[in-house]
Amino acid sequence: MPHDLHERFQQILTPPGDSFTPYGATEALPVTAISGRELIALVQQRPDPTAGTCVGYAVPGVDLRIIRISDAPIAEWDDTLLLSSGVVGEIVVSGAMVTKTYVNRPDATALAKIADAGRVWHRMGDLGYLDAGGRLWFYGRKSHRVETALGPLYTEPVEKVFNQHPRVYRSALVGIAAQHGLKTPVLIVEPEAGQMPKTAEERARFVSELRILGADYSMTAAISRFMFHPSFPVDIRHNAKIFREQLAEWAEK
Repeated sequence: MPHDLHERFQQILTPPGDSFTPYGATEALPVTAISGRELIALVQQRPDPTAGTCVGYAVPGVDLRIIRISDAPIAEWDDTLLLSSGVVGEIVVSGAMVTKTYVNRPDATALAKIADAGRVWHRMGDLGYLDAGGRLWFYGRKSHRVETALGPLYTEPVEKVFNQHPRVYRSALVGIAAQHGLKTPVLIVEPEAGQMPKTAEERARFVSELRILGADYSMTAAISRFMFHPSFPVDIRHNAKIFREQLAEWAEK
């Protein structure tokens, strides 16, 4: 949920009316929730876009934890998987609303489910961290992280940095092949309507502005490759889920 959408709702809702953002997945819903008023106050206290997006507290009946990032199956729960608050890792949840298996898909079940003495943990496929107050901050999809020579980059905080530019409609962080299995980060921009650079000079000026913006944050300071795309491929159901895999292939070409 874009932060500005909460702000727009607050202009038409009188207290105690409020907007709420739930977080979850088909396999586990709901997981967390937060009110628009609390979220707006949080952003005012912590305006740094590299903090990610706060999606709130675990709802009653949900056990939510952060574990080390891994792309391999985890057959059984082990407390050594756990990470401390403030450390980015995989989001896992357990509760009555968590599905136990995928129907006739044993490989998918092995990758997403962790057995734990009679209960099941679901690996959300998302990354994030818990703050000191127990709120979950979303950092993007695990499969979309970009492993670079300087360490991993995560889509949500990186894109929030560049989305601050007034001519940027939305952006997407992808990786293109480098060496030794690592990637070169590329920031692809879909400009606002009528803002696509038409000349080399306009493009150079736009890229310079983006580099200056990125230089303000240690997380994005090393990103130097920028591309412009007229219209991102997205999930047609809601025009929000960006198909970064397709954009990565486009960037490689």
